[in-house]
Amino acid sequence: MPAVTYELIKTDTRTKARRGRVTTPHGTIETPVFMPVGTAATVKAMRPEEIKELGAEIILSNTYHLYLRPGHEIVKAAGGLHKFMNWDRPILTDSGGFQVFSLGAMRKIREEGVEFRSHIDGSKHMLSPEKSMEIQNALGSDIIMAFDECAPYPADRQYVKDSLERTTRWLRRCKEYHQNTDRQSLFGIMQGGMYTDLRRESAEQIVELDLPGYAIGGLSVGEPKPLMYEIMDECVDYLPKEKPRYLMGVGSPDCLFEGVERGIDMFDCVLPTRIARHGMAMTSQGRVNIKNAAYEKDFAPLDPNCDCYTCRNYSKAYLRHLFKADEILSSMLMTNHNLHFLVNTMKNIRKSIEEDRFLEYKKEFYESYGRF
Repeated sequence: MPAVTYELIKTDTRTKARRGRVTTPHGTIETPVFMPVGTAATVKAMRPEEIKELGAEIILSNTYHLYLRPGHEIVKAAGGLHKFMNWDRPILTDSGGFQVFSLGAMRKIREEGVEFRSHIDGSKHMLSPEKSMEIQNALGSDIIMAFDECAPYPADRQYVKDSLERTTRWLRRCKEYHQNTDRQSLFGIMQGGMYTDLRRESAEQIVELDLPGYAIGGLSVGEPKPLMYEIMDECVDYLPKEKPRYLMGVGSPDCLFEGVERGIDMFDCVLPTRIARHGMAMTSQGRVNIKNAAYEKDFAPLDPNCDCYTCRNYSKAYLRHLFKADEILSSMLMTNHNLHFLVNTMKNIRKSIEEDRFLEYKKEFYESYGRF
């Protein structure tokens, strides 16, 4: 039996939306779920206790960053990533594939793997499927991702086809090298760019390996949202219903709703934490740019409909002051709010699926949130 399993609890009667549960060695995850990103073994500006308090059940960390600093051997010596960062709930680690492919001229793709220069000190490294598995096995995360090649947008058909076939070959090598199958589950990644027939081809190849879960990669890489939704709609149909489906790198509220409607179970994105550090809040009434002068004497909370720590205790005027004064507390409070907002939105989405009112909740949310 795999370390990670999925239970389908309910399917929406009018859409592909579904309510499920993922069970891991470090606890269960109610789905659909948004996973806060803790790239370097920390969700920026947040303590693990705070992340638990706002209801997050799983976080994501990154193989590339932890390999370069502090090094997977150090994390392993500390007792694994859970102990190292004091987080006893599930962790998913990204393989590092997206990061090395984002390095552009600083990397070279070969069949063996990707040779790249560190963004920290320029030192040369090779990340291969085997190396990614070695690192992730050392980290000890519950869900580990296959090392894949993420094709850019736009990309010509032959490039994308070659890329997805290499991704499949690399996935086979990942599965063969993966050591801790009793404690960690390997998820495969579908590629294929914006070509639906190549998406199907990629899905057929990776599903054949009978893995505990599957991700859709290569979306939200610069393509227009309508195109992303169109491709996503096709992708989901190519993946098994009895396994969790993970859409990588997507986390704006509209994308979460559209993804859930199409049958996605898991999401992650740096968006809520990144925009928080730049003074932007997601609220039930739309985005709030705390830098605006209009909030200088606004002593109301960020969101009158929110019960997060920030909204219970602080005003927009105070948050604006913190941001303008470049105080660390600004990032902490804004991040707390944004993550609470998305985690709570997903909780409401799950409830709406259970009650067969997902489309009604989506409509209510869109009308209140406004322009994305």
